[in-house]
Amino acid sequence: MRVIICEDDYSQRQFIQNEIKTYASFHLPSIEIALIASNAEDVINYTSHTQGDCYFLDIELEGDMNGLELARLIREKNPLANIIFITAFANKLKLTFKYKIAAMDYIVKSIDKAILSKNITEALDTAYKRYLSLGKTQTANIIQIKIGDSIKNIKFEDIYYFETASVAHKIKLHTKNGIYEFYGKLKELEKLDSRFCRCHNSYLINIEYVKEFTPKSGSLLMNNGHECLVSYRYSKNIKRNTHIRVL
Repeated sequence: MRVIICEDDYSQRQFIQNEIKTYASFHLPSIEIALIASNAEDVINYTSHTQGDCYFLDIELEGDMNGLELARLIREKNPLANIIFITAFANKLKLTFKYKIAAMDYIVKSIDKAILSKNITEALDTAYKRYLSLGKTQTANIIQIKIGDSIKNIKFEDIYYFETASVAHKIKLHTKNGIYEFYGKLKELEKLDSRFCRCHNSYLINIEYVKEFTPKSGSLLMNNGHECLVSYRYSKNIKRNTHIRVL
């Protein structure tokens, strides 16, 4: 679960970061802090290519955009993200209803660091439970994989293709955000969604990201520049998709 923190006060930002990092290292190894920002613009730039799963946002951000406006943009791009507001003023919380953000939690900055720590870790724990349950919901268009001790949710739209790995019974997953290896079977993954098409015993591709198909060489060119093999047995699966350029 990728966590993004946006807080313009340096000491508060460091405190939130340390609390999340410490708690995750002992209790939630699947959590990573993907970005620590002091302004909304940095978050917008980051999420233009990589989305977060959980956001800790200060409402009173300095600059042209406050935390509520930032949250609204996040929600438009990622309806399933967990948004947790942190504010020094409890009366600001009612504004979240005006912006129709559907935040997961609201944390009021407290002079008592022990209380603030408890509220942060409890919110983080709840967000992670939601993250886990999301990967088990068929309507979410997400595959949940286990990598060592970590659990990762990956959106179908971020997947280029699956291929069998060099290690027996392992799958190599190529996505917009990286390459991951996990234990699984291509035969089972075929059932995920109609966009995934078997083209070879060793490849299962996202048909939406096929750039070119060359039958003579038995290969596909994907949008990320990678080539995937196509066997004669599965070539008809590719030819059914008339939008693919055939060379």
